[in-house]
Amino acid sequence: MKRIMLVGYGAMAREIVARLPQGVEVGWILIPSELCAQLREELGDTPIDVRAGISGMQVRPDLVIECAGHAALAQHGVAVLQRGWPLAVVSVGALADAALFERLRAAADESGARLTLLSGAIAGMDGLAAAREAGLDEVTYQSRKAPRSWRGSAAETLVDLDAVTEATVFFEGSAGEAARLFPANANVAATIALNGIGMDATRVQLMVDPSANHNTHRIRARGAFGEMNIELVGRPLERNPKTSTLAALSAVRACRQLLECVS
Repeated sequence: MKRIMLVGYGAMAREIVARLPQGVEVGWILIPSELCAQLREELGDTPIDVRAGISGMQVRPDLVIECAGHAALAQHGVAVLQRGWPLAVVSVGALADAALFERLRAAADESGARLTLLSGAIAGMDGLAAAREAGLDEVTYQSRKAPRSWRGSAAETLVDLDAVTEATVFFEGSAGEAARLFPANANVAATIALNGIGMDATRVQLMVDPSANHNTHRIRARGAFGEMNIELVGRPLERNPKTSTLAALSAVRACRQLLECVS
């Protein structure tokens, strides 16, 4: 049996747990200290260690999955990697902070731990990274979501989400700017940037569409390899419309790979 640690226990973590493959179980959940007692009560007799930090742990998880947001990755990521534990990151947008990214990479290099940036809500990252080997001239990304998916974000200061009647662009800028301004929505922008031409050169357009029932992601890349156009229409999680179902499934896939000889 493979045992994983979840950093966070929100909508995405619960989706991951609901879809865990046979042979993988949750051994630990890392959440803020003020929430531990409540979650222990919710889980009842389930033999899961709910804790606020990894200090004192003697057992090594087979995989740690971060699915709690930028602050949680900044708080726990380095400590996890310093112990040599493999870490899979959902909140890739946090890596727009170059200093944090460097600390994580340094910790992984020193301990030999594997740091995996999950593909999240988008597809085609293996192809984009391969195309980069010959040189990329341009990478652009467009995100189109319903108003409910942008609520509680900086979009509310840029467009009237209650009054919008047609598809409207409310942000255009770099992937780094998008990741910093929209930490709950723009992990895809950062993932594309890190597999392509970087945070500053990757251009991003964010849209709100009152007629949208799904989240639509479009990527266009040009380079020596040729041209790539990807469109993905994904379902948001019912528990949290800011989050894509596919993002949770990318973490489930990482769990399944623990059981497989070929990845």
